[in-house]
Amino acid sequence: MLTGVALALGLAHKARCVGPGFDGAGRSIPDYDVRIDRDVCYSDIQHLWLGRDVDRHVFPYVDGSITPEGKLVGGTVEYPVLTGLLIWGGALFASTDGGFLLGSALLMAPFGLLTGWLLGRLARWRALLWALGPPLVLYAFHNWDLPVVACAVGAVFAVHGRRTTRPLPQRATVAAVLLGLGFAFKLYPGAFVLPLALYVLTRGGRADGLHGAGLDWRGALRVPVAAALTVVLVNLPFAIAGYEGWRASFTFQQLRKVDITTNSIWFWGFRPASDPGNAAFQNTVDWLSPALVLLSFAVAAAVGWRRWRREGVYPWIGVSAAMLCGFLLLHKVHSPQYTLWLVPYFVLLQVPWSVVTAYLLADLAMGIGIFRWFYAIKSGVQFDIFSGFSAQAVALGVWGRAALLAVLFVLFLRAAPVLPGDRDPEPSAT
Repeated sequence: MLTGVALALGLAHKARCVGPGFDGAGRSIPDYDVRIDRDVCYSDIQHLWLGRDVDRHVFPYVDGSITPEGKLVGGTVEYPVLTGLLIWGGALFASTDGGFLLGSALLMAPFGLLTGWLLGRLARWRALLWALGPPLVLYAFHNWDLPVVACAVGAVFAVHGRRTTRPLPQRATVAAVLLGLGFAFKLYPGAFVLPLALYVLTRGGRADGLHGAGLDWRGALRVPVAAALTVVLVNLPFAIAGYEGWRASFTFQQLRKVDITTNSIWFWGFRPASDPGNAAFQNTVDWLSPALVLLSFAVAAAVGWRRWRREGVYPWIGVSAAMLCGFLLLHKVHSPQYTLWLVPYFVLLQVPWSVVTAYLLADLAMGIGIFRWFYAIKSGVQFDIFSGFSAQAVALGVWGRAALLAVLFVLFLRAAPVLPGDRDPEPSAT
């Protein structure tokens, strides 16, 4: 119920940028470009009504491509295929950006409600953090993220959420399919296949009475195979029907530059001040950022393995959460709504509430400050990067989140899960 209230507030928050009139292309008027920043009601959903052929109801990817300048045309969007279908479905009966926002919200709200229900079953009262936290109001309909969050949480529920006689490899296979579907929405759940496979490899630890009975290579192999088959089956029809348009969605992300819209440490801490668009800097980040992300994944998996050797259970949920922190910290893009990805792990893992509160406050400073800063820039206000309240809020948000993500990377790897009634409990770190 509370999740539903938060979702309704989230829609009302974004709808402040809708209307009251619309131009011939279905764009809200008047002063849409001003209001989205001044009133902090911007959403990618409403904004992308124009520019990706969404308003023309073009089926995604099949006839699409990317121009040499990096512009997507012909229905291709910059997201994986299931999100592309979601975008197309949300616009199907819309003729304005407001109708598109409403249609998309109606499609995604059930995923937000499902996530709340699953977290409630897994962690009981702690799920109120999902339902009552500011991120759900701020970001539920900022982009198309609720379905991928539901997939990630659903994978945890498939393994730990209900008592069943099904063996762990079967439960993990269902979870792997959900992670594969999550990959086809927003990619990041694909990283969690590795810790899940290692959890199955180690037979779930002493809860099944099998610790020391040998590694389950066959069961572990089912996890990446199931995830990979899911990804292939979802993507293959699009790749066959329109390879150029399908590939263009990935090319767009590869070509994206580190700029003022990326909200990452790379822009705020490492770009050349005299030439932010420096090609050498951009090329370096293009390979350094993913390399460091993969390194963080390897470190998290290795620390989890060490913990299994010491305690008898591989902490796959904690390792997954740490991987997510590594991605959020080191990726060249850090969009505001990514906080929705992290909140379920605040619910599922025992980390200090003080750290959670600090992160949510830093995120709030970032989520509000960035748009007020854009408004100040567009309004022609002259100030340097470290002056002005909105600029300082953005800086606080970026560096506050970065520092806390580094702390959370460590805390998640040491944390005990909160899974009442779990068949395969993971013991707390000593």
